[in-house]
Amino acid sequence: MDPDHGRCWGTSKKDSWKTLLLLSYQSLGVVYGDLGISPLYVYKSTFAEDIHHSETNEEIFGVLSFVFWTLTLVPLFKYVFIVLRADDNGEGGTFALYSLICRHAKVSLLPNRQVADEALSTYKLEHPPEQKNSSRVKMLLEKHRVLHTALLILVLLGTCMVIGDGLLTPAISVFSAVSGLELSMSKEHHQYAVIPITCFILVCLFALQHYGTHRVGFFFAPVVLIWLLCISALGLYNIFRWNPHVYQALSPYYMFKFLKKTRKDGWMSLGGILLCITGSEAMFADLGHFSYTAIQIAFTFLVYPALILAYMGQAAYLSIHHDNSYQISFYVSVPEAVRWPVLIIAILASVVGSQAIISGTFSIINQSQSLGCFPRVKVVHTSDKIHGQIYIPEINWILMILCIAVTIGFRDTKHMGNASGLAVMAVMLVTTCLTSLVIILCWHKPPIVALSFLLFFGSIELLYFSASLTKFREGAWLPILLALFLMTIMYVWHYATIKKYEFDLHNKVSLEWLLALGPSLGIARVPGIGLVFTDLTSGIPANFSRFVTNLPAFHRVLVFVCVKSVPVPYVPPAERYLVGRVGPATHRSYRCIVRYGYRDVHQDVDSFESELVGRLADFIRYDWVRTHGTDPCIEDDGSQSGGSSSECRLTVIGNVAFSGTPAYEIEESLQPASVSIGFPTVESVTDVIEMEPISVTKRRVRFAIDDESETDTRSETDVQLQEELEELWAAQQSGTAFILGHSHVRAKQGSSLVRRLAINVGYNFLRRNCRGPDVALKVPPVSLLEVGMVYIV
Repeated sequence: MDPDHGRCWGTSKKDSWKTLLLLSYQSLGVVYGDLGISPLYVYKSTFAEDIHHSETNEEIFGVLSFVFWTLTLVPLFKYVFIVLRADDNGEGGTFALYSLICRHAKVSLLPNRQVADEALSTYKLEHPPEQKNSSRVKMLLEKHRVLHTALLILVLLGTCMVIGDGLLTPAISVFSAVSGLELSMSKEHHQYAVIPITCFILVCLFALQHYGTHRVGFFFAPVVLIWLLCISALGLYNIFRWNPHVYQALSPYYMFKFLKKTRKDGWMSLGGILLCITGSEAMFADLGHFSYTAIQIAFTFLVYPALILAYMGQAAYLSIHHDNSYQISFYVSVPEAVRWPVLIIAILASVVGSQAIISGTFSIINQSQSLGCFPRVKVVHTSDKIHGQIYIPEINWILMILCIAVTIGFRDTKHMGNASGLAVMAVMLVTTCLTSLVIILCWHKPPIVALSFLLFFGSIELLYFSASLTKFREGAWLPILLALFLMTIMYVWHYATIKKYEFDLHNKVSLEWLLALGPSLGIARVPGIGLVFTDLTSGIPANFSRFVTNLPAFHRVLVFVCVKSVPVPYVPPAERYLVGRVGPATHRSYRCIVRYGYRDVHQDVDSFESELVGRLADFIRYDWVRTHGTDPCIEDDGSQSGGSSSECRLTVIGNVAFSGTPAYEIEESLQPASVSIGFPTVESVTDVIEMEPISVTKRRVRFAIDDESETDTRSETDVQLQEELEELWAAQQSGTAFILGHSHVRAKQGSSLVRRLAINVGYNFLRRNCRGPDVALKVPPVSLLEVGMVYIV
């Protein structure tokens, strides 16, 4: 799948304005559905209990002033003008910020990192001259491993709160929209109608997820556009009809007046006011599907004015009506003549807003899984053309059950708003902290700039967050409990994954052991290709030695395959495969490292198998040309011949056809391509070779192959090349076996109780009840060979 599908801002200047306007229009349905429906419940949540609307209008004007300045400072200034610029190759979200930081400072806890990953075109770094202060911050972060762990926990916290938002937003949005029925029914009837109708809509919403957003996506943008125009028109009508002077409440003076009068109750009511910025994070999280300019245009010129007019209109109506028999809500300010059409549009808009946050939840769980921070779950790609459109069945049904449980359990906007507000502010605080690090490490700004950003926006968000925490017993406990549960799962999974990798690294066998295997030891080579999957990027994994010990035979063509994630959103297909030899050419053993970004689509096994064989064939051609050719420009810095008894340096093999008489340009980085950073222990000859110091200068070598002029000198090489290729094709025809480790993990003797519970109980429970590596890699059972391994970590 082409990762550029769905990201269409690379257009000509002639069509730039037309394309930008089209992208801005499309972003309405995907990005602003959640933010656009906030007028449904902000005033109702704010005036639920802590403060009351009085004849002086000081409360309603103070709330309007808070809403105006919160919308202006957080979504407009913070996100639109600052945070959206902290993109990772056009991608946004918590993991985009984390990957940016990991690429500019060595703070990642991901295993099997390689120096060769830094040569990826998407691994681009900015190189302005670093300032002393920023380099000091970088050195401090890199020096202390506890800071690496703290940074990961911060990212996991933000991820868990996004998942919590995906649970709470559909509940409060649909419930608030349906609650408009209370104005058209008696109190006895509407309390028995709102909950069942809300649950029915939620069930339908989650049941339709497997069709994918693209099937009904064309319907989203018009609904949100109509809704924004609707609330704008209602706002203007209420302003001119009831109180044209309501604009005076935009002055910050009314905020101080509000807090002076209401004191503690006013501070606690901020937990309802902050709901006006729910969905702001979606502008950054969904950046990959649109452009920065398109999102900026849509928010600045349509969404922001529409929201301000809606809140001003509601305040204008309430400033005149103080004796409503109903609770303060959005629908009391809607004229009775248009109340039913507005109710229908509101329900549709709430469904669209809920769809956006559900899709975002699927996306962030997929990213967590790609970076080894979440147990393996089934990911279904619902579109072949639009990148990133995914559906996760297990998560979808769990979200549906919890969403319905929240709706039935809370039964009112107040408790749902308290829970949703805490989750929203936690995500924003995490984004603020990570962005301040990006300002120092990636943008190389002085630390005072990052500190100013952190203190200004962080203080605003902490004020709202503290107000949300006071509602702990009134609903705010839910996202905290959910976050603790999810963080425990994610951290245990990540911790055990790292420990398994370290065990594999320290128990791998030497290359000499592999080369010694032969008929003299009773080892047979059978026809076919054996793909040995491992997390190691160098050396022979212990599961292969266990395999040969129990079954003294292995395939004629042996490939050690490492499928790994790189801290970039996408890896171009031409740079995905790193291929090298393991031992001499006659041994027919290879190493292939397949690199994916955290938003890449993994191939199915059939296309992966055929493409892997194609890459091996390309590598074989390239390797024989490089090591046996007579062209004087073909040279290397060391004796890395195909017949050496060492594991050769890995080479990037892309979409290049090695046939005929073409000229190739291959950019080599003369540095070790397989280095296990963080584990300096050298345990085998392979490690010595792969970790040898080599100049890091780059050069571009041009290979010109002229078969006609060099037939005599290369006839023997051509025969050997053809022989190796024929063996590869014959092995492919004989069949492919996928050799995977079936692991059981146990904590070391003497480990603490917490460690034993985490590993022996928690991790093994997740491993048994989640998808195994064979299912995740889509390996056909008929071709699967599993090797039992016990990991003592």
